[in-house]
Formats: sequence, structure tokens, C-alpha cells
Amino acid sequence: MSSDTQSNRPLSEEELQDLVASSDAGGRNPVGNVGIFLAIVAAIWSIFQVVLASPIANYVLPGSIVNNSRQFHLAFAMFLAFAAYPALKSSPRDYIPIQDWIMGLLGAFVALYGYFFYDKIVNAGGLADDTDKWVALGGLLLLFEAARRALGPAMAIIATIFLAYVFFGSSEWVPEVIRWKGASLKKAMSHMWITSEGVFGIALGVSTKFVFLFVLFGALLDKAGAGNYFIKMAFGALGHLRGGPAKAAVVGSAATGLISGSSIANVVTTGTFTIPLMKRVGFSSEQAGSVEVASSVNGQIMPPVMGAAAFLMVEYVGISYVEVITHAFLPAAISYIALVYIVHLEAVKRNMPTLGNREVHLARTVVGMLSFFIVFAGLCYGSQYPVEAVTSMVPTAAGMVLSLIVCAVYVALLYLAAQVPDLEPDDPNAKEVELPVIADIYKAGLHYLLPIIVLVYFLMIEQKSPGLSAFWATALLFVILLTQKPLKAIFRGESEVYNRFIDGVADLWQGLIDGARNMIGIALATATAGVIVGTVTLTGVGQVMADLVEFLSGGNLILMLIMVGILSLILGMGLPTTANYIVVSSLMAGVVVELGAQSGLIVPLIAVHLFVFYFGIMADVTPPVGLASFAAAAVSGGDAIKTGFTAFFYSLRTVALPFVFIFNTDLLLIDVTWVEGIIVAIFATIAILVFTAGTMGYFLTHSRIYESIALIFVAFALFRPDYFMDRISPPFQSVEPAAFEETIGQAPPGSEVRLVISGPDFDTLEMADTTVVVTVGDEEGGAARVEAMGLILIPEDGLIKLEEPLFGTPVADDLGIFDYYGDEPVRLTSVSLPSSQPPKQLVYIPAMILLALIAFLQRGRAARQEEVTA
Repeated sequence: MSSDTQSNRPLSEEELQDLVASSDAGGRNPVGNVGIFLAIVAAIWSIFQVVLASPIANYVLPGSIVNNSRQFHLAFAMFLAFAAYPALKSSPRDYIPIQDWIMGLLGAFVALYGYFFYDKIVNAGGLADDTDKWVALGGLLLLFEAARRALGPAMAIIATIFLAYVFFGSSEWVPEVIRWKGASLKKAMSHMWITSEGVFGIALGVSTKFVFLFVLFGALLDKAGAGNYFIKMAFGALGHLRGGPAKAAVVGSAATGLISGSSIANVVTTGTFTIPLMKRVGFSSEQAGSVEVASSVNGQIMPPVMGAAAFLMVEYVGISYVEVITHAFLPAAISYIALVYIVHLEAVKRNMPTLGNREVHLARTVVGMLSFFIVFAGLCYGSQYPVEAVTSMVPTAAGMVLSLIVCAVYVALLYLAAQVPDLEPDDPNAKEVELPVIADIYKAGLHYLLPIIVLVYFLMIEQKSPGLSAFWATALLFVILLTQKPLKAIFRGESEVYNRFIDGVADLWQGLIDGARNMIGIALATATAGVIVGTVTLTGVGQVMADLVEFLSGGNLILMLIMVGILSLILGMGLPTTANYIVVSSLMAGVVVELGAQSGLIVPLIAVHLFVFYFGIMADVTPPVGLASFAAAAVSGGDAIKTGFTAFFYSLRTVALPFVFIFNTDLLLIDVTWVEGIIVAIFATIAILVFTAGTMGYFLTHSRIYESIALIFVAFALFRPDYFMDRISPPFQSVEPAAFEETIGQAPPGSEVRLVISGPDFDTLEMADTTVVVTVGDEEGGAARVEAMGLILIPEDGLIKLEEPLFGTPVADDLGIFDYYGDEPVRLTSVSLPSSQPPKQLVYIPAMILLALIAFLQRGRAARQEEVTA
């Protein structure tokens, strides 16, 4: 790949598909009976996962299989990894060597060891015996080799280092700060393989329950033809604008992000069409590749179908998937808006031509796009009303009636699709580029929106689990794939209905295979990352890392966040996004929250996890190992490193946004009303556009340096109005700790009080501070309210000392970090009550005035420049 890229030769379609296969689905594709056998295994894996996610799983599958579904999930992945991924570059691609058969079968057996010997393991209390420990060690070695093949050497090397630390943590060559007593082989293997603390832990469970169904959903949606439809619609809507191909690439990639959870597959799928067209209107090879990389990578942060790491957040943060996508929505949306604006500024700066000869109506285009999204959102939200009506009329047969209604809507939409020709992929290198006309093509794929509406309905309205929601959407896709071609043939009066049905069966079969092959890497990544998580839980190195990072950052939260971001980028050079997220979040998420509390900043856990997630996906972009950038360079014929640096520059907003939402959680729509949410969305959008203009050096015309600085300052003020308002009018008023009980008694119920507690740390015995937010209850009197909070106060020696809070009380978890029985007492050192502060939104006014002033200056300069050129 690198040689082709360096010689500036774009890869052929066949070479590009081989690139995607080698990174996502395995580079080996044997023919004949072996190929058929592997296809059957992959399809069985997909069907097994669909049945497992269905409401009838407990009736169809034995309880022993349902309870050990993680083992079966890993067994399929390990067998297919050895079959689909060659060991070396020189290994054969057209057949499977005997050693790979042996390792594949052994890997599957060892993965299922806990299923085969379930009773023995349960009777032993989950502790490994001599046989178990050797089987588990063999399983880990096979897992690491499978991960090396599917994910590259970095994942296996990092997991091996962590495993070595488990055994040799007491050695002299281990730095004293992270030294520990070490574990025996039996204890380590029991923890890593036999229990659910290691390989078969939360991460693999999420891959089994949720991620597979979403990957399969995407593969089937793509096989049905939705990917091509989305790209055509994006080009029909935006292709005629200045820089249109790039704008269409951004919107098309956002839509294809629904289909593909892989940045590389997304780049190649949409890039083969968009990149040549971008180059045609004046983008360089590197810029064209960079736009595609930036938009494809962002597909992982765009709800409702985010990257696999989003499902892990559900388990790690302990909130529902609906809450995760609610918090993630606004940053993702404004990030895409900013990318469209970046492309627009590049086109305007270079005075790029438009494609085609259609009349350009920017306002009409924007209104049309907004109308589409509003109507789509309205359909998703409004679908609950007919459902409620049917459920109230026929409660016992509601499911059947609703299924018939969905099928009737599908048939009606398919009838519309049959009235227009099927959409064929366009040739981007054709002499004359005919941009699709939306009025002519929109009917061809409206039925593709139905599974997405079903998915969003079950996720957001019914609030079912992600797995069950994806099951119903996937079940509808089964129907679509099997029936769309024969029904179109019937509606068009064609005679080959049977042949069209067979084509549909073939599409479904291929979709099942593609879904399974795309899951191999994710399953292995989550399983191997389980070793790293298992090491953290077994050795306690997480707390040591926390102390180390806190020492290096000097207790400065911003410095610490920068270090966490750099760690994510470095690990991301070799780890896939999911594994990177698991490693960094398990090591660092709690540390950031704890350090924030010590600094007086309450950082929600979801904000830290999204921070890590954002930097994890940035690793696909960042040189020298940004895989998505290499894929884009392979398509464009540009230089891979230059493409990576340009893509990183275009993705600066993705770097800046996590720092913003850590300090201003309104961006994540945490604790905001509808009105506040709308105001935040409007001004956050303006802020990201102004930030983009500032970093691009172009607003209404080329910016001078002081104008760029002023624009970035305006963006900061719009993103962080609280920063300025807190300095004008402090948000809290201090109260003496001795007056705490009396103050609480007078405070209105529901108000939040901030307490700073100091005391010896339970692990290090060094003095530490933490900030706790408590809510005032409606009990009578201060003493009763303090007791309800779980605080036990003892005024003594001029201090307000604290006893250890009772288990289960509101502050028990937050204050569990202290040693209450040491020489130094735990004490209440500061009490802060909310003060009446002017609305922070007032800061928007001077910020917008400054923005208007910059616009006025630039408009005048642009007018003078036009007069000179005229």
C-alpha cells in the first residue's frame, strides 16, 4: 500500500477492496468447498447472534448456551480469524494451511472451555485447577495471535506487557512506583480466563449483546443498497454548490456512518466516488483525502448508531444507551456542521468552480436539508401515536397489527421505488458528470429509511435495549432484502420474479457473511482488551497510574486532560478505537473525575468517557499511523503523511470539543431544560463555525492575525460563557463550616450545596481534598437534613470532623476514599451555597457584538478588494 501511495498512484477498485478486506474482514478468501464452509460458519454466527438478541432466545436456545453466549461469540471469532487472516504477508491467500485449521479449531475449543466444563468450574468456585490454568494460558496465546493477525501487532504486544506485569510485577526491573507482589499462574489464569473479570468480561459481553447486531444491521443495510442511495441523495442536494463534492462527501459519510462502524471501510466506500470529484473541482489529492477521512472518522460519533465504544459506555458509566446518544448528539452534530463549513471556506478561498450546470440556490438547499431532517425526526417521534392507538384498540394483537402496518407502508414505499429506475453507482471519472436530481431519485430508496425509523423508535421512544432494538430493525431488513427485488419486478410487470427472489436470497446470504467477517476484529479487540482490564482489577495498577498522572500533571486538570488525550493518540496508533477506549477509560476515567473533584469541578463520568472516545477516534486520523488517512491516500494517490496532517488540521474541532464539554456540560445536554437546550444548540453551532473561521484564517475574506485571534476568543466566549460570568459574579458564596447545619436548615429544598472534605487518603495516608455536591432535602430542621445526606458531624477542637458515613447513604461512595481511623481526622473545610448570579447567557451579547464588528471590518475590506480586481 505504501509504495503505491508514495508513487501517487491511486489504487484500483480491486486493490482498494483488498485493502478494506485485509484490515476489516480478513485478506484470505479461499475458493471451492473450503470457501463455502467458511461462508456457512460466518452465516451461522450471524444467525446465532440474531436469535440470541431476539425475544424468543430463551425459548429457542438452551439456557446453558444463553448463559455462555460470550464464549460462543469468541469461539466463532477465533476460528474465523485464523481462517480469514493470513499469519504473514507471504502466507497463502487462496487456501488455509493445516496449521491455521489446527489453531482455529483449538482457539474455538478453548474459548468454549467454560461451556464444556461449566459444572466443574462452578463447583470449584470459579478457581482454576492445574488443567484449567494450562488451557487458559493456551487460550490467551491463541487469542493474542488471532488479535495480531486481525488488528496488527500493537494490540497483542500491549496485552502481553500487561500480562507480564501480572506475573513479574515484583521484579526489580519494574519501577518501584508500580511494583506489586505478583500473581501465580493459577491465580492469574483463573482471573483472566475462567472468571468474567478478564477476557470474558464486560467488553466482550457488550460485543456479544449489542455490537454484533449493529454491525450486522449496517452490513445488511449496505447490501440492500442504502449506501449508494445516501451518497446519491447527498450529491443531488449539495453537489452543485461551490465545493459541492466535498460537502456531499461530508453528508454522505455521516449517513454511511450508520452503515459502517469502520473508518477505513467508510473512507473507501464513499471515497472512491467523492475523492475524484473533489480533485476535479480543485482540491489537491491530500485535501480531498483529508475531507473524506475527517467525515468518515466522525461517523463513529454520530448517533443513533455510534461506534462500538458507545455501547461499552452503557455498561461502564451505568446509564442507558438513550442517555449516551442524547449526550453525544450535539457535539457530533456541530462537528459535522463545522466540517461542511471548512469545506465551504476552502472552496471560497480558492474560488473553486461548481459541478454541472444547475442553478445554485444556497438558501433553498439549506432549507431543503433542514426540512428533510425535521420530517425524519418528526416521523421517528410521531410513530409513537399510531402505536399507542393500535395498542389501546387491540391490546392482545397489537404486535401483529403493527407488523402488518409496517409491511403495508414498506410495500407502498416499494411501489413508489418501482416507478423509477434502480440507482446505479456513477463513474466519478466520466467526462461529463451528471449530478442526480433529488426529485427524480428520492423515491428509489425511501423504504431504506424504515429500518432506521424502527431502530430509532425502539431505542428512543420505547427505550428498549440496544440489542433488542437492533434485532427488530435487522428483522425488517431481512424482509426487505428477500422481497424488494421480486416485488419491484411484480410492480414493473416483469416476468423474472423467481430469479429476483433468488438474487434477494443471495444478497441476504452475503450480508450475513459480511456482518460476521466485519465483527471478527471487534470481538477480538474487546476480548484482548479484557486482559488489560483484568490486569487493572487484579493488580490495582489503576490507582497507581492515577497517582502517577496526578503527580505529573501537578494536580492541574487541563494538563491532565492533555496527557489523557496524548495517551489515547499514542495507543490509537496501534489499537482499534474500541480497544483504545477500553484501555484508556479503565485507566483514566475515574482519575479525571477524582482530580476534578479535588479541584472543585464536578465532572460527570459520561463527559470523561466521551472525551476518551473522541481522542480514540482521532487516532485513525493522526500521523504517522492514521489508518484512515492511509486508506484515503490510497484512493486519492496523495501522500499518506500529508493527508494525515491535513486531516488532523481539519479535525481540530474534534480535538477542541472534548475540552469544552468537560468544563461546560450544557453541551452534553446534562441538566438543561428544552429552552436552554435549544439556546445552547444555536450558540454552540455559531461558536464552532466561528472557531472554524478563526483556525482557517478566512471569514468573509482572508483574516488578519488579530482577527483570527479575536474569532477564536469569540468562539471561547460562546462555548464557555460561564467562565466570564463566574469572574464577574462568583457562582457560590462561602459559609463557615461551623454554621453548616444552621445554613442547611434555612436553605430551600432542592438547592445544591458544595462541600470540600479533607482527610488522609485511604491508600496513601497523605492528606487529600475532594468536592462533594449534596442536595438539600425537605426534612424539618438542619440536623435532620444533614442526617438524610449521610453526614455524621462532630464539632471538636475547633474543627467539624466527620465520622465514616453509613453504607448506602448519598455520600458514602464519594467519601469512601478517606481513612477515618488514622491520626489525622477527616474534616469539613469548606461549604459553598449557590449565589444569585445573572444568567451566563448575557455573555453572548458582547461576544456577538465583537463578531459583528469583525464581520463589518471584513465586509468593507472584501468590497474594496472586489473594486480593485474589477
